[in-house]
Amino acid sequence: MDWTVIAAYWPFVIGLMVTGVFSGIAAGLLGIGGGAIIVPALATALSIMGYGSDQVQHVAVGTSLAIIIPTGIMSARAHYQRGALDMSVLKLWAPFIVVGTLIGGLMAGFFSGDVLRIVFAVMAFIIAANIVFGFQTRLMGHLKGSSLTHRVSAFVVGYISALMGIGGGSLTVPTLVAFGTSMHAAVGTSAGIGVAIAISGTIGFIISGWGVEGLPPLSLGYINLVALVLVAVLAAAFAPLGAALAHRMDQKTLKYVFAAFLVVVGLNMLWKVLAG
Repeated sequence: MDWTVIAAYWPFVIGLMVTGVFSGIAAGLLGIGGGAIIVPALATALSIMGYGSDQVQHVAVGTSLAIIIPTGIMSARAHYQRGALDMSVLKLWAPFIVVGTLIGGLMAGFFSGDVLRIVFAVMAFIIAANIVFGFQTRLMGHLKGSSLTHRVSAFVVGYISALMGIGGGSLTVPTLVAFGTSMHAAVGTSAGIGVAIAISGTIGFIISGWGVEGLPPLSLGYINLVALVLVAVLAAAFAPLGAALAHRMDQKTLKYVFAAFLVVVGLNMLWKVLAG
């Protein structure tokens, strides 16, 4: 047994475990699948291990979506038990979310790693600004009774979420709030929508990454199975803790925590593009 090789992988393993804990708490607290934490953390870990820039970002995004499946289920379940998951909205959004995310996942292979990073960063800044200044409510608030608006929004959220590797909470939450949903209900419903995004996005990244050379060991398309297992188990376990914390915070505080979180993540992603 080569203990040198095993020792070299321990920092990677520990890093994935820490990522799992924090992404799980974020999933329950903010109604996101934890991708905003998983993507940059996993990309950094893979870069340290020597994998190429484009491969790193695609694997990080694809694996993040796969990890969000169990995380989202646990988070949605916790919010549902607290009466904060609107099933009527979930049923309205789900089919169009699935189509948009699947198309985004299939198209991801045509974009470079830096393009995916820029999409991630720019969208994070726009979303954070919207949460603080509320311009989406002014632009879309009058359309809240339109089923067509909900369906179009679901498709767009799904497509962009696939390219970012997130569960859509950072897009879904402010959109639902703009349509008149309370912050707590938006967070809870977003967790359920994130499951649909994660499943269809994962399928897209498996297909688009199939046969690509130079991927990390034990990868299924752009999905790395080692990271999937390690992060998913811990993230799913800690998601209920985040949900409990969310229901102890007032809506205004929750919104500003959400915005600050997105700005930090966006800056980190943009720095990787500029530094590269």
